[in-house]
Amino acid sequence: MANLIRRTESGSMEPSRFFDPFELMRDVMRWEPFRELGMLGRHELAFVPSFEVKETKDAYVFKADLPGVREPDLEISLTGARLMVTGKREEEKKEEGERYYAYERSYGSFTRSFTLPEGVDAEHAEAELKNGVLTVSIPKRPEVKPKKIELKAELKAGEKAKA
Repeated sequence: MANLIRRTESGSMEPSRFFDPFELMRDVMRWEPFRELGMLGRHELAFVPSFEVKETKDAYVFKADLPGVREPDLEISLTGARLMVTGKREEEKKEEGERYYAYERSYGSFTRSFTLPEGVDAEHAEAELKNGVLTVSIPKRPEVKPKKIELKAELKAGEKAKA
């Protein structure tokens, strides 16, 4: 099991009682220098939710993982062919004297926008936030749904076409 190493406010590490070269190598391999560069002057990471977008035969469905986002902090709008999802996840209150050994969760405001193809039925769009997952379903108008075209059978010599 990994040892916890307490970091001071300046970012330096307190020396460990035991030197484990394998643990050191694991820490080096997980190091993300660009993430730390982006955090200069900040103590939190930006919250950017991941989306899944799919097309079914009847609708376009957008799903996003939004753990910790409350319904009042979420706004979904559809203007023309542009779907906008805006929200925020509030940082939890830090108590005096608490010490963090890892601080990897992200907080803050986010905005995601998607351009939809022609033929969406904006009047019947639906959204639901359940168990931290946002689902937005935007149906297609009936005239743009795929239609099956029947093949006409080839007539053999001497047969009459059915009317």
